[in-house]
Amino acid sequence: MNTTTLTLNESWFSRRNLFDWVFAALVLAGGLFAFARYAGSMDSYEKPILAAAMISVIAIGWFWRPLRVLAIVVAAASLLAISSYQGDLARADTVFWLKYFLSSQSAILWMSVLFFMSTLFYWLGFFGGKQGDTFDMIGSRLAWAAIAMALIGTMVRWYESHLLGPDIGHIPVSNLYEVFVLFCWLTTAFYLYFESRYGTRTLGAFVMLVVSAAVGFLLWYTLVRNAHEIQPLVPALQSWWMKLHVPANFIGYGTFALAAMVAFAYLIKEQAEETRWYKLTPIWLLGVALCFVPVAFRQRVQEAGGSYWVIYAGISALIAAGILLGRKRIAARLPANEVLDDVMYKSITVGFAFFTIATVLGALWAADAWGGYWSWDPKETWALIVWLNYAAWLHMRLVKGLRGTVAAWWALAGLAVTTFAFLGVNMFLSGLHSYGTL
Repeated sequence: MNTTTLTLNESWFSRRNLFDWVFAALVLAGGLFAFARYAGSMDSYEKPILAAAMISVIAIGWFWRPLRVLAIVVAAASLLAISSYQGDLARADTVFWLKYFLSSQSAILWMSVLFFMSTLFYWLGFFGGKQGDTFDMIGSRLAWAAIAMALIGTMVRWYESHLLGPDIGHIPVSNLYEVFVLFCWLTTAFYLYFESRYGTRTLGAFVMLVVSAAVGFLLWYTLVRNAHEIQPLVPALQSWWMKLHVPANFIGYGTFALAAMVAFAYLIKEQAEETRWYKLTPIWLLGVALCFVPVAFRQRVQEAGGSYWVIYAGISALIAAGILLGRKRIAARLPANEVLDDVMYKSITVGFAFFTIATVLGALWAADAWGGYWSWDPKETWALIVWLNYAAWLHMRLVKGLRGTVAAWWALAGLAVTTFAFLGVNMFLSGLHSYGTL
């Protein structure tokens, strides 16, 4: 007698544990409280956005479970900060944990320090011998802490803007200062997912370099331009489209930057045994070019903070040279080329998908704000160039089987294109999108 055993696949819901359901209940409770208290202040678009946000947070937390703890920590710290203000911004200078930890500016400064420390420990992992894995683990933990502080700072800044006045309050993704914070934690979060997915922490050293570079810009922008001060939105930004367009856009920017740094790691691994310096020079020159990009954004060398950028670029160029000098040791700890290639591909795929969504949303926003879907504004034009660049990269990979060194060079060069679209347009070109000048 023959018997057949049938194995039934578990449903997605049946795989949820108790913490998953507790997390979902907390998110729903928070969302329903916000709806009950602030529904009168929401328009017809903001209510479905809140509902979609609740569902999205639960789904993402279930998909990647470390985000559950992150969300709870951020929510608890943000609520503590909000309750500590008691409706008075002046308490940021008198309440201990607001002054030193939880006010938006304090939290973002802690974010900056933690990102720098994370970068340092990741690189110590390459040269720490037997302690390399320990250094990598510390770097990873510090990156998580930095993301938490970035999100706390963002949430508290949102509340602070409303304390300044009903006409000033807005989601903090409206200027260069705010979107640089967004870029830093989004890029790091996507990297940490790949770190978990592929079981390797060594790529953190490369990815955190671009995050630290962004933090360097953020600090200069804060000190020299007082960019941390909350300003009212210009009329064109007073739209619910901004809540969708900007985050989608920066998921694209962040994952493109991540792919570029993975491409850099790939090229370093490929050139590990290369002794001819003329073969290594192109990598160093591209690294130097990217390092000196901020200098090009200077309107006047004599402007306050000009020396900062010269030192910044010089140190960055030395780092690029140091990576090349230590390439053998670095390459020995990097994952296989197949892993690097796969991370590069998946990062660009995710970035391209969200950048496409952002472009469509931007067109709809433009039609709503300016009466037309497309105007060949400099920002729109360069966004199209970025989109076409990565569309071509994906096409060549999927249709022509593009792999290896050429793909890595292309992804790394794409960072230069993306950087100009992100920052260069604001400096050199003027148009409808000139909201955050340098």
